[in-house]
Amino acid sequence: MFVLTLTQRYAGSHGDRVDELLAALAPHPTAHPFRRSWGDEAIGAVSNPDAAVAAALVALRQGGKEGRRFSVGIGVGPVTVAPDGSLVGQGPARSRRAVERCSRQAIPLGVEAGPAGVAFEGMPSAPESAAAAEAVLRLLGDLVARRSEAEWAVIDLLIPGVRGQQREVASALGISVQAVSQALARAGWSREWEARPAAALLLGLAAFAVE
Repeated sequence: MFVLTLTQRYAGSHGDRVDELLAALAPHPTAHPFRRSWGDEAIGAVSNPDAAVAAALVALRQGGKEGRRFSVGIGVGPVTVAPDGSLVGQGPARSRRAVERCSRQAIPLGVEAGPAGVAFEGMPSAPESAAAAEAVLRLLGDLVARRSEAEWAVIDLLIPGVRGQQREVASALGISVQAVSQALARAGWSREWEARPAAALLLGLAAFAVE
């Protein structure tokens, strides 16, 4: 299981934006839906690494170029639902450590998957896979957070993996096909979707070693 703890940064100057984050995350599949845990923090859990990557990037998108609005901690490990509905166990505890560790980073994302784990000859340990996943996700997060509103206007109309969409997007936005192509190039759209599987693979390796 992959638990994500999402803590708002600069809440005093930007106001409470947790509800906006929860609305952005609502369409994404979860094992335990994202909800406000307390104050300016939200927590949720997903069962597969692709969903963890998607949710992390949604959180890092918030705030855009004006600043990374949320810190993201991903904890790899088991989850139990307490009687009060809160998430407890190694997954949430690791997620908490990750978000606290990364909160002052330029790209505030951390992944924790240890120290407990199973060693397999010739394979990285859970902490090693988590560290590698963190590095890839920070690169992706930097790409996502740098995008302008105009670039997101184009991207939000695209379906990943479907070819031949640029003419329809251009028509919907009232811009040229060339402008759509240029926006996607600046935004690194294709690079993001080429790199997402690498991040998911590394998260999956971390989960394999700890569960």
